[in-house]
Amino acid sequence: MANYKSAIRRIRSSERSRKRNRQDRSMLKTAIKSVTSSSDKEAALQNFNKTQSLLDKLAAKGIIHRNKAANQKARLAVFVNNL
Repeated sequence: MANYKSAIRRIRSSERSRKRNRQDRSMLKTAIKSVTSSSDKEAALQNFNKTQSLLDKLAAKGIIHRNKAANQKARLAVFVNNL
């Protein structure tokens, strides 16, 4: 356990951030699964657009790396185009 007030406050704030980031990453995984589980091209394209936006937002916040976001968008685009 931390001994200084500032360290105690930092532990509390980092715990809040950890929970928020974990929730965002979980939401991203669900969005990716919604694209890959779609058998209809129209539905997949619609889910892909939402997922693409979510990837950009999370990359801008720093929750995921921008290159990881770009790689996932490219992989999903290939999947949707091959339907």
